[in-house]
Amino acid sequence: MELYITILTLTTVLSTSAEPEHAAFLYAGCSDVEEEFYVGFDDEELGHVDFKQKTEVETPPAFVETKNISFPRFYEIGVDAIVGCKRDLPTFLETFKSLQLEIDLDAPQTSIYPKADVQLGIQNTLICHVTGFYPPSVNISWTKNNVIVTEGISLSQYRPRTDDTFHIFSTLKFTPEEGDIYSCTVNHKALQGQPQTKMWDVDVALPSVGPAVFCGVGLSLGLMGVILGTFFLIKAHNCH
Repeated sequence: MELYITILTLTTVLSTSAEPEHAAFLYAGCSDVEEEFYVGFDDEELGHVDFKQKTEVETPPAFVETKNISFPRFYEIGVDAIVGCKRDLPTFLETFKSLQLEIDLDAPQTSIYPKADVQLGIQNTLICHVTGFYPPSVNISWTKNNVIVTEGISLSQYRPRTDDTFHIFSTLKFTPEEGDIYSCTVNHKALQGQPQTKMWDVDVALPSVGPAVFCGVGLSLGLMGVILGTFFLIKAHNCH
């Protein structure tokens, strides 16, 4: 089921030229199984509602002064927004079907990478970043050595981008072992039944011996040059 999305954008003018320089937004989205509500500023999330835990979560960027930010009744406002969203959802879907609108589909772009430097036997996190897709409904799955993984997985909320597409993060906690192969598979309407899969394998490079070898060879040749130079100087001196 596609998300029914309501985005309220508040533009703030901070210059005498009357050109909008910053934008705050409120985002609400719902389907029969999904609920999302958060607020942001200039593409940065400032807070969202965790409907499973029934609480609000403030998530300002590190460079924002949190003491100047507060969201009175944020959780209650989010609940009200989702109630309205789900109330309007059947009407929205029926209207959408009757109009037979054509939607421009944007296929996702997927990348997979570890959160921290990989060390064998040390727990880490794999990140699957899916971006640039529209509409905002994707299915993300993980495998380890071709076996589906269901534990240690988390999924972020859908995040709108300035080009009206969306992005989302899925993470997998794992302990690297040499030779293991992980994959992140993404399914989206724009892919037309051909899922997009990105692979990542545990390949921890051993410390390179190249620099040490070259350094040793260089040092040996340098010492040899000094010895030979001294020898020829001594021979030349003896000749005199």
